[in-house]
Amino acid sequence: MTSEDVRPSGMPPVVDMASWQEARDELLVREKAHTRQGDALAAERRRLPMVDVDGGADVVGRDGPVPFRDLFEGRDRLVVYQHMWHDGAPHQGQCEGCTTTAWHLQDATYLNGHGVSLAILTPGAWDEVASYTEFMGYHRVPWYSVRGLDEPIGGQMGHLASFLRDGERTYLTYRTTGRGNERVNAAMGLLDMTPYGRGETWEDVPDGWPEGRHACWAWRTDVEGTPTWGETSRPLPQWTRPGATAVSTLGRRDHP
Repeated sequence: MTSEDVRPSGMPPVVDMASWQEARDELLVREKAHTRQGDALAAERRRLPMVDVDGGADVVGRDGPVPFRDLFEGRDRLVVYQHMWHDGAPHQGQCEGCTTTAWHLQDATYLNGHGVSLAILTPGAWDEVASYTEFMGYHRVPWYSVRGLDEPIGGQMGHLASFLRDGERTYLTYRTTGRGNERVNAAMGLLDMTPYGRGETWEDVPDGWPEGRHACWAWRTDVEGTPTWGETSRPLPQWTRPGATAVSTLGRRDHP
């Protein structure tokens, strides 16, 4: 939206720079307290108990089946995103929320620099997964099919998860889902810095501010860029891919 589209009432007061800085400094005290609380939660996270995981369980990637422990790539820590999958659906019919998360996980340079590997797991059959990742241009972070495996490697998807390797033993140390997945989405943090925020109904905004929409309203759009979850839509990042065209079906069991 632009200033021409919306002329909100109830705008915050306009002040000089010194007055703005004073208000900003007051908010900074609370922001720092929020950061310190996050540090304290991270310290507790490091002390969670662990779950023993079968590191020899086979997952399937571009080079065929490999044991799960190989995903560590010689490192002692591994972060994965567990991507949902709709069997037999075309690219546009795959999960829009998982697409949003995976789109922000295309480079592991800094993780690798800290001794952490990164991979994306999904229960999709490998031939479908390979076609999808080729279309999306996902080449720098490996994907693996965990079809048929139980939790915590397979099973329920939609999680970010952390694993530790100690020799031949592997362990689940942490897992999150829902809004916990936002930590990889830089766009969310940047939107939170802007005057209108994310444009979602749950946000606390000044009286007279533009009305928000349902959560995740921008995750799917049609070819014109209009947000919609209908059959003419694709997950937003797909429209940047060569060969992305207008569609007429999501090809999923939860749609006609």
